[in-house]
Amino acid sequence: MENTIVDARNKPCPQPVILTKKALEQIKEGRVITLVDNEVARDNVEKFVKSQGLKCSINQKGNYFELSILKENNAQGIRADVAPEGITCNSIQDDYVVLVSRDTFGEGLEELGRVLLKNYLYTLTEIENLPKAILFVNGGVKLTTEGASSIETIKELEDMGVEILSCGTCLDYYKLKDKLKVGKVTNMYEIVERTTKMRTINL
Repeated sequence: MENTIVDARNKPCPQPVILTKKALEQIKEGRVITLVDNEVARDNVEKFVKSQGLKCSINQKGNYFELSILKENNAQGIRADVAPEGITCNSIQDDYVVLVSRDTFGEGLEELGRVLLKNYLYTLTEIENLPKAILFVNGGVKLTTEGASSIETIKELEDMGVEILSCGTCLDYYKLKDKLKVGKVTNMYEIVERTTKMRTINL
């Protein structure tokens, strides 16, 4: 039986899950062995594997974990409607937009919030159910301008067909209009139109 080793040690979230997902997609049957060095990564990979209906055993080897995932020849393909973290997404036909109103994700430490938002945007590039558009307003416009750490990821999303739209009033307020590096400038009318016609995820 074919074995594929995924060494995800020292890889930040969501890389261990994404690397495991890609390895499983590349084989018809066999075993994927994923190595991770922390409990969070172990639990995330296990959750994803279970969401796919696959068998997984976990062994601790010194300071890391070995997850052995069996994909049999009668297994279904990796489901496109399951996000890399094992969270079930809506149907592929369910069009939606993402409204980003700040440059952090969630409440709490700003530094952690920036890391989480960067990871969120990156993970979007790895799922099939892409948003129709990402709308950046208020402090969120800082992510589409010069010096932002997620510029390349946002450019990749744009290349994948996601419209990237930044609020012109917000860019003006922060004096960033001449520093826009990805996407187009939009206005409140278009923002209201997009968010009232499609399901909206607010960040």
